[in-house]
Amino acid sequence: MQRAYATWLGQPVVLQVEAGEMRVPLRGTIVGESPDAVRFRIGEGWDVDIYKAMVLSVEEDNWANAIT
Repeated sequence: MQRAYATWLGQPVVLQVEAGEMRVPLRGTIVGESPDAVRFRIGEGWDVDIYKAMVLSVEEDNWANAIT
């Protein structure tokens, strides 16, 4: 079974996440994936699991790439 987020592992991304009626962009790095969730690193080592059903889109973080 192919993992949907495998191409984004280890790359700086922006996740568009929906929680209720709110849509929030989260900047960080995808560090893992389970059948139901994405493990997402925000900042220096704060890992959170985000349910895949809440993820609207994944985009390359152009701002992070502009710094390097």
